[in-house]
Amino acid sequence: MHATLPLLKKIRFPAIDRARLDTLQVNLGYQCNQSCVHCHVNAGPHRTEMMDAATLALIPEVLAARGLSTLDLTGGAPELHEGFRGLVRAARAQGVRVIDRCNLTILFEPGQDGLAAFLAEQRVEVVASMPCYSAANVDKQRGDGVFDLSIAALQQLNALGYGQPGSGLVLNLVYNPQGASLPPEQQALQADYKRELLAHFGIVFNALFALTNMPIQRFGSTLVSKGAFDSYMELLKSSYQPQNLAGVMCRSTVSVDWQGWLSDCDFNQQLGLPLGTSGLQRHLRDLLKTGLDDQAIRVAGHCYGCTAGQGSSCGGALEH
Repeated sequence: MHATLPLLKKIRFPAIDRARLDTLQVNLGYQCNQSCVHCHVNAGPHRTEMMDAATLALIPEVLAARGLSTLDLTGGAPELHEGFRGLVRAARAQGVRVIDRCNLTILFEPGQDGLAAFLAEQRVEVVASMPCYSAANVDKQRGDGVFDLSIAALQQLNALGYGQPGSGLVLNLVYNPQGASLPPEQQALQADYKRELLAHFGIVFNALFALTNMPIQRFGSTLVSKGAFDSYMELLKSSYQPQNLAGVMCRSTVSVDWQGWLSDCDFNQQLGLPLGTSGLQRHLRDLLKTGLDDQAIRVAGHCYGCTAGQGSSCGGALEH
């Protein structure tokens, strides 16, 4: 696989400082039941990296020590971690909002019986990957049969109350472009998703997050192989909107990898860039003693992906 970090380091990006930390985004491991072309984690069924029990036990302690409001769980497929449900229970017992970044098909994997009901019982917010409302496009990006399983999973979540008005069970969907282009305007695309999924499958959901594909890991390597890396970076740079800097997720979120090491965001984590600009590694346990407010954020060329056009973050477009 082609490494894109040497290319990204050559690209200058404006300096950013942290605001108040309120979200702990934790990658529980890289194992996944899918292998998607756009995946910036390079996750898949054969990855074995998973967070150990000692590091997992630190998470509720850090949430309490830092007074954090949100725990954002990702992977791979975070639900494949044997400690996933216990961690969710511990965080919810503290009154912490929990987000599960779910690929939907995980609901039908062996050993995941009752997962949807568990998420509903714990009132976990589900952020579900759904790159299109068309079967052909989804299966092209994620694998044969993924669309049908995703639809079945969304219907199962709807039956439990997810996405239903007044239920309080939040179901958000995630769109990624098929290739080297910016996502379309989020609100218009959301309206298309809501119309098509309701008309054809009876599916409802709360919001659609339109995310830009990052030029790192599997997607970045594909760009290099096709000779499209430079043109994609020019697209991101030429679409840069400085007003998006105020809302980028790294200002209020810290990313934790499966070993407990901290990065400014999930993308920096995948590039092996440690937290901040000092170059020194910091661990999850360090957050038991000290916070991160006002510290400088490590930036490189891929940061244009979060600030191009309407902007892109874990919560979708920055311009609403």
